[in-house]
Order: sequence, then structure tokens, then C-alpha cells
Amino acid sequence: MRMPIRSALTSAFIAACAVGLAAQSGTTQRKEKTKIEIKDGKDVTLSGCLQRSDGNTDYVLANEFGALEYAVVTDDDLSKYVDRRVEVKGKAADRGDAKVRIDRKVEGTSGNTSETKVEQKGDTTILPYLGLKSIKSIAPTCR
Repeated sequence: MRMPIRSALTSAFIAACAVGLAAQSGTTQRKEKTKIEIKDGKDVTLSGCLQRSDGNTDYVLANEFGALEYAVVTDDDLSKYVDRRVEVKGKAADRGDAKVRIDRKVEGTSGNTSETKVEQKGDTTILPYLGLKSIKSIAPTCR
């Protein structure tokens, strides 16, 4: 298994988010919206364990050993599939000539707004993205 390399764009995105969040530190409430889009990824069918994520996406797909394989990109509520073995079909950003576009907007109650837009090669993110097309449960547990 190859290890993805953190690119300069990923570092720039993290720095831009940090600057945007620093500008929001005086507010008590803020709205954040992150949209991730995968362009030109390769169609794949994978199986693994669907888990909750702490990152930009709500879900991740892990292999049979528990190692994270993909951050799952979807607007759908997949909570009924969490901690189940699933088969997913989608576009893998780390295969082919894929690009990942991340748009992030942070609005504070004081009116401050921060927007960040980054597009990078799909195989340069820390955890590759998978644009979900379909999902089905193949076992009630991950084991």
C-alpha cells in the first residue's frame, strides 16, 4: 500500500483554514460549510468497514485490518451503515487523473467571513477521497 504524500496545496489549505478560523476567534458561534468534489476519478467498487470521521467528511472506509483507506464524500446520511461491512461504488480520487476540489466557507456571528478554495491532484491528499455513488451492507458487523 502506498502512502499518500502531503502536497504544498494541502498545506496551503490547512494554513488558510487556520487563518480563517483565527479571524473567527472573537465570535461565540460560527457556521462552517465544506464542499468536496472529485473530478475525473476512476470508477471503483470496494468493500470495507464504514466508520465515522473526525475530518472534512462524515465517513471513512477502513480495510479488514482497521486501516483507513478512503474519506467518503457524500451528502447522504450513511449512519445506518456505520460499523457495518459495506460495498461501495464511486470515483476514487487517487486513481487516474483525478482532482479534488475543496471549497470551505466559515461565517461568524459578527459578520466575518472566510472562504478557501483549493484544487489539487487526487493522489496528494493525506487520505484519498472516494466520491460515493452507491452503498450496500454486506455484513451486519465489520468482523
